[in-house]
Amino acid sequence: MQDPNEDTEWNEILRNFGILPPKEEPKDEIEEMVLRLQQEAMVKPYEKMTLAQLKEAEDEFDEEDIKAIEIYREKRLQEWKALKKKQKFGELREISGNQYVNEVTNAEKDLWVVIHLYRSSVPMCFVVNQHLSVLARKFPETKFVKAVVNSCIEHYHDNCLPTIFVYKNGQIEGKFIGIIECGGINLKLEELEWKLSEVGAIQTDLEENPKKGIADMMVSSIRNISIYDSDSSGSDTEAKEN
Repeated sequence: MQDPNEDTEWNEILRNFGILPPKEEPKDEIEEMVLRLQQEAMVKPYEKMTLAQLKEAEDEFDEEDIKAIEIYREKRLQEWKALKKKQKFGELREISGNQYVNEVTNAEKDLWVVIHLYRSSVPMCFVVNQHLSVLARKFPETKFVKAVVNSCIEHYHDNCLPTIFVYKNGQIEGKFIGIIECGGINLKLEELEWKLSEVGAIQTDLEENPKKGIADMMVSSIRNISIYDSDSSGSDTEAKEN
């Protein structure tokens, strides 16, 4: 098939009769670049500025720009406030017993607070503090604090440590007391993350309980042992009868 853009006498005749469309003119790269630069120049410069830069450049804008800038500035300000609120915490902070009420019980409305009561002589408490430090950075919208248990509760028994309380609006929404409830001596970071997400303190991206596979294996093993024991008992009874 002949190229309709080819410069031939026959194609020219067909174009004159409207049988072929007008010949496509080759695009001028320089012209395209000029058009693109013109379009970019039409973009309001304040759309790429920070709040500080906007303030410095106010004298360079006309009245229409000023109105648009006010709307844009308010939008950026709200975005900044939302980001600061979300990233308000981000670390596991140490508090004392006399700060408990203000920092935990009377924390701001709808704020999740995770507090770990620990004693440095309990190895498991060290593990929990390590995991909570990581989770505090991962979930900065939740307040994570720790306190030496003696400063909060006198004569608290080591058997109850680690102790994790989860508060919201002054109420305890979750609690994990002792090694077993906290996840065991081999507690993994993801397991603690899942525990806290189950009570609502954080919004995890984990799709299922990290311990689910282990639990399923344990149940399967127990079931197999039970079946084996039942078969063995049956065989012993038959042997005695014979």
